[in-house]
Amino acid sequence: MTDAPDIPTAIRALAAGVIPRGVLRFASATTRGATLVNAAAPVDGMLSYLQDIDRLDARIGGAWVAVSTGTASWTTISLASPFTQNGNSNGTLQYRLLNISGEESLQFRGAVGRSSWPTTPVGSYTINSAALPAAVRPQTLRTVLVPCSDVASDRIALKLDVQTDGYLVVFGTGTTVKPPWIGFNGVTVSL
Repeated sequence: MTDAPDIPTAIRALAAGVIPRGVLRFASATTRGATLVNAAAPVDGMLSYLQDIDRLDARIGGAWVAVSTGTASWTTISLASPFTQNGNSNGTLQYRLLNISGEESLQFRGAVGRSSWPTTPVGSYTINSAALPAAVRPQTLRTVLVPCSDVASDRIALKLDVQTDGYLVVFGTGTTVKPPWIGFNGVTVSL
């Protein structure tokens, strides 16, 4: 300990040890890319938070991978007539964008109701009156099962197609399948 104190060198050494292990905050991925270059280039194990999209990313295998999104707000879906909101008291049909382990996904909650059906319903019905925004449309067709009432229905589930054009279409209705509600709670599809 005979050398003279060098505060700038000590601070650089401290920062070099702490920064790769802390959560770095950036306005956007573009800002992050422009900042983390040369001696400050990202290394596996780094964490960064992107403020513009409220997302935490981890550097894994030489690439940034989304760890989570922030609190994605729920958005109400406009319904096609004669469907109504809050089927079976399950709440308003809504969606939100999720990121599950780096996979962009669309999640639904709520249910729709329908008080009457034609004598002979067609096999499919479009649920929403307006297309979902482009940012939450899947790249390819996504097909999942959704529950429905067994009252006035020989089935307890219908097929739901989340289409690339942003429309939600249920299949499986018919002469003996006229459910008074169709549920969407917990339905998640990858984008």
